[in-house]
Amino acid sequence: MPSRRIPFAVHISYLFIGLLVGFAVITNSFHFRETRRLITEEVAARFALIGQNTIQSIENTVRGATAASALLAKQHLMRASNLEQRLDSLAWMATALQAQPNANALYMGYESGDFFMLRRWRDDPTLQARFNPPARTAWMVQSIQVQDGKASGDYLFFDANLALLERRAQADSPYDPRTREWYQQARLSDGLYVQPPYVFASTGEVGSTFAVQTDNGLGVAAIDITLRSVNQILANSKVTPDTRVALINGRGEVLSSHLGAAALIPAADGKGRMPTIDDLELPMLKKLMAESVGGQSGTRSFTDDQGNTWEGGVFRFSMANGELAVWIAAPHQELLASAYASLRRSLYIVIALLLVGILAAYALSRLASKPLHELTREAIKIERFNFEEPLHVESQISEVVDLAHAMGNMKDTIKRFLQLSIALASETNFNRLLARLLSEMQAVTGATVGMIYLADASASQLHLARVRQGSDLLDEQTSQHLSIATDLNHPLILALDEQAPPRELSSEALQAAFPTLGPQTQSLTLWVLPLRNRNGELLGAQALLIDQRQHKLSKELMAFVKALSTTAAVALNTQRLIEEQKILLESFIQLIAGAIDAKSPYTGGHCQRVPELTKMLARAACAEQSGPFSAFTLNDEQWEELHIAAWLHDCGKVTTPEYVVDKATKLETLYDRIHEVRMRFEVLKRDAELEYWQAIAAGGSAEALHGQLTEQLQQLDADFAFVAQCNEGGEFMAPEHIARIQALAQRTWRRTLSDRIGISHEEQQRKQAMAEVELPTQEPLLADRADHLFPRGPRDILKADNAWGFKVNVPEHLYNRGELYNLSIGRGTLAEEERYKINEHIIQTIIMLEKLPFPRHLQKVPEIAGGHHEKMDGSGYPKRLTGAQMSVPARMMAIADIFEALTAVDRPYKKGKTLSEAIKIMGFMQKDRHIDAELFALFLRSGVYREYAERYMPKELVDEVDIQAYLGSVPGSAPAAPPSS
Repeated sequence: MPSRRIPFAVHISYLFIGLLVGFAVITNSFHFRETRRLITEEVAARFALIGQNTIQSIENTVRGATAASALLAKQHLMRASNLEQRLDSLAWMATALQAQPNANALYMGYESGDFFMLRRWRDDPTLQARFNPPARTAWMVQSIQVQDGKASGDYLFFDANLALLERRAQADSPYDPRTREWYQQARLSDGLYVQPPYVFASTGEVGSTFAVQTDNGLGVAAIDITLRSVNQILANSKVTPDTRVALINGRGEVLSSHLGAAALIPAADGKGRMPTIDDLELPMLKKLMAESVGGQSGTRSFTDDQGNTWEGGVFRFSMANGELAVWIAAPHQELLASAYASLRRSLYIVIALLLVGILAAYALSRLASKPLHELTREAIKIERFNFEEPLHVESQISEVVDLAHAMGNMKDTIKRFLQLSIALASETNFNRLLARLLSEMQAVTGATVGMIYLADASASQLHLARVRQGSDLLDEQTSQHLSIATDLNHPLILALDEQAPPRELSSEALQAAFPTLGPQTQSLTLWVLPLRNRNGELLGAQALLIDQRQHKLSKELMAFVKALSTTAAVALNTQRLIEEQKILLESFIQLIAGAIDAKSPYTGGHCQRVPELTKMLARAACAEQSGPFSAFTLNDEQWEELHIAAWLHDCGKVTTPEYVVDKATKLETLYDRIHEVRMRFEVLKRDAELEYWQAIAAGGSAEALHGQLTEQLQQLDADFAFVAQCNEGGEFMAPEHIARIQALAQRTWRRTLSDRIGISHEEQQRKQAMAEVELPTQEPLLADRADHLFPRGPRDILKADNAWGFKVNVPEHLYNRGELYNLSIGRGTLAEEERYKINEHIIQTIIMLEKLPFPRHLQKVPEIAGGHHEKMDGSGYPKRLTGAQMSVPARMMAIADIFEALTAVDRPYKKGKTLSEAIKIMGFMQKDRHIDAELFALFLRSGVYREYAERYMPKELVDEVDIQAYLGSVPGSAPAAPPSS
């Protein structure tokens, strides 16, 4: 089912709505984040202010208490010995207390046990219930005096003007200040002693005592400081209803909090202890403390167990007796309540604007979408590669008009680009491709001169491959070479960078940089386009010399040319790869052919000469204007096919043993066995001499015996000379010679050593076919033994219904090394088995070539290469094809192979024929329908035979040939042209 299509106007509406929604979301999100940030920063600043005020209050209190206690330690009160003397310092002490809002009492303890303290009177319920002072009491003095070891105490109540209101004896037992911690620690300290905060027993407030030893060393001056101002600060520091604040000392004890002043927690010893966070049930401060262990002063966010976010802060400060810290925590939900309210109001406004924006967006989008329908139709034309009709779109929107112009230009550019790309891709010849690249680039850019440089395999050298000046291709002048590493100042090397702009060169600079162009009369702009493959490797460069006064290089044109150069680089890379692969294949083919020729010194350059002769005959056939070959022609691919087939026509010879190919005598294998026969004759001669001496020793006539010996030795020499002559081979073996060989084989010689030791495993296997005789034994001088027969293995058997269609008579044995058998060979030096082995090379050639995955244009290579031993009458091998079943190139190669073999002077078994002798033999073969008569006539008529002879045959073998005698019997043969000299 096709997807639902939505009009462009609706999409435009979506865009506007999306923009409005996006703007609203971004604006509100930004506003909310900023509000949140500002509130958070304000809270952090507020927290910091609370901590700062708390710290400042404590520090001011500490400084005042330190100063007051230090001054009291130097006051003459330290020398007073009774109450009257001590009351003289009352005004001073009152003034000191009034300067310290958080000070409760100022007092001094004496070494004698006396104690004198002035307390500021406050409306404290605890003090009121304990002392029940008179009305208008502002100050209370507690005095303890020790006389005769007995302590007595008094309470004195004064008004604001230090007028005595009442004196009252202390009802309970006075305490001894010398037993108090503040007194004892002050006497042990070198300076001020500050007692850690604790709960004062008289008032229940949390405070600390500052004590210092008097200058005369007879007492300790002290002052009691409370955290009354700190309690007030913390009580007023609740930013939100659920804000948590606490002042905690280094031992984890809460000295004050938003709940008020700390109260003692009852303990088992009856004294009580200071409360902790756990005692006051402040879990948020406890969590904040757990997440801020070891942290510095500052604020941070954290989450409670319910997932709510809190803002917390800690502010630490040190005192003489330890560290204090102010801990503050408030929930984000309460801190950001105003921000959330502002966000909700913004959302209401956004919804209202969206409703209005939807209607406006839809109306505007319908107006904008009308010309787009026309552009859509034009895009469909481009999609269908219809570039013929011009593009016309009317619109009041400048972007739409620009788009219409861009699409029109795009149609023209695509059309031109496709045409050029097709032209480049259709060119398969590498050299013509280079010329085509120059032609197209000059046509596009209007360049005066175009040059193509090709890089070597290592991309270190550039050589000038093609030059096109105007419309002339100057191939013969392309000889410039540039080194990328050394010719750094050459304009072309400098411009190889893709970012390098075109550069104007003077006529002198052009002449120096590009001498192949000849003298230049004006300055031109050099534009270099590097050609790289897909891996970025440098393939070469295209240099264009442009007269910008006539052809301006616009940005659009440069972009188009760069894109075209990329396509050109791909085509160039593809063709270069194909060319390199062809060169590799060609080198490999010639390597095989050279290896075959090098394998046997007697085949010489056969594999090199046959291809050349075949192509000479093919060129002659292509040049025919009339006759049977007037329609014969070969394209580039067919020439390549013929070339490869000709070079590989004997590739199967790699499987032929060298000793068979090079067999120069009848008894030769890996070595010439005539030497074994000679040794047997030597043995027979020695036996004759032994018999001669034995007969003389028996009393025979020396003269008669010597005559017999001489006759025997001469006969043996003659017989061996005859055997040796037979071993050399020849054109014909007379029957009487065969009979003599058979007669010589009847003679015997005595063997006394085993012939089954010191031999190969294979020979051992063959000798097991006959029983071992007792030694010594008489053996024939020449013999055909069972171990001379080499059986044909499974791989050497060719079935009649083989897959290749070979029709050959396969000898029973792979090899027959019989001495009589080989010496009786009627013609040449090869036995039937060896001749088959040599002829088998064409079988192996076809098998090897048909296994190769030739591309489609080379599919006929096996047929052409494998048919040069076939005959027109069907009596050839290996498939017994007739002339009608063979292609013309295959028949050409048959003539070339025969003619080269007849005229070659590097064969071991014959001498090279003269030119006339070779033509005569081939004339007989033409009559016997062994070779193609029409091609043989072309071979003669075109003069190919003489052209080849003059190039490859020794001069003494190149004689005159009357070709008319051979042309008369060929129907349709025109008179021959006079042979070239």
